[in-house]
Parts: sequence; C-alpha cells; structure tokens
Amino acid sequence: MSSHSPTVEEAMAADHVAPDLSHLTPEEKEHQEKMWKEELAQIEDEIVTLRTVLSSKMRRSAELKRNLGITFLKEVSDDINQGIKNVKESNVYQTVENKVEQVAKAVTEAPLYQKTSSVIGGLTSNLSNKIGQMRHSESFKSFEEKVGSAYENVKGKVVSRSSSQQSVNEEARSRSGSVATSPSIPEEKPLA
Repeated sequence: MSSHSPTVEEAMAADHVAPDLSHLTPEEKEHQEKMWKEELAQIEDEIVTLRTVLSSKMRRSAELKRNLGITFLKEVSDDINQGIKNVKESNVYQTVENKVEQVAKAVTEAPLYQKTSSVIGGLTSNLSNKIGQMRHSESFKSFEEKVGSAYENVKGKVVSRSSSQQSVNEEARSRSGSVATSPSIPEEKPLA
C-alpha cells in the first residue's frame, strides 16, 4: 500500500467517480475505508475549528470597524472605486482607450466625414435662407397680418367685456351707495 497523496486533478476526478477498490483484498479494502473515515473525521473537526475561529475574527473585525466608523456603504464604495482604478490602470483598458481615440481621430479626418459635415452645414444654411425668403414672401406677410388682426380682435373683445363689467359694477355701487350685494330676504316673511 502506497502513501501517495492525491493531486488536485485526482481529487476532482474522485468527486465524480468512486475509486476502484476491486483489486484489493477485503481486509485491504476495509483498512482503506477505515483510513478514509479517520481522515474525513479529522478534516471535519478542523473545518469546525476553522469556522469557529473565523466567526470570532469576523465579530472582532466588525467591532473594530464600528469603533473606527467604517460603514458597510463606505466599504462597498471603496471597493468599487478601487475596482474602477484597477480597471483604468489595466493594460487592456489603456489599449482600448487608445484604440477608441485613434478611431475617433480617423473618422473625423476621413474625407467622407468632412463631406458629410459640409453637406449638413450646407443644408442648415439653405434651410435658414429659405425661412428668411419665406418671411419676405407675400403669402407669409398676408398670413402674419391675418394672425395679427385676429389677435387684435380678440384683445379688443376681452378689453370691452372687462370694461363693460366694470361699468355694470360701478352703476350698481352708485345706485346702492355701496358694493353690490346679493338681494336680501325681508325678515318679516318666513322662509317656506
């Protein structure tokens, strides 16, 4: 029997397939299983001990953080900021950033881009020229005059209504000697 310690690959393979013990005698098989059970018990005891120690350390860590005023939100924020810093400092990020700058420069310097921007500039100047010409056309002036006269008519009616309302109120005040009030019910007559 060899005291060969399994490699990581062998341990992973052991998780998927039980070892073949068919070549061992029943006594050797029993002895191997007994050794595995003892090792398993020892490892499980170590796991319990490590969990206890870890739990104790985590409590102490939390206590120290509280004393220092370190909050969960601050820790998360610091972790995110550090992650962003690490990404920005990475070679991949730097390479991508350089490539994006090169592509942007190539696009703006390309003849097609320059032609497109000059065409768009020409379109906007042509559009503003057309609008200027349209404002000086007879049909636009006629439309503008109609809108202006309609506005003046509405304004005149609103002003005349408000002035006629004021004159009604003034006439009512002058007749009663005070502000117009709602008609009163004589006290002699009962309300029925």
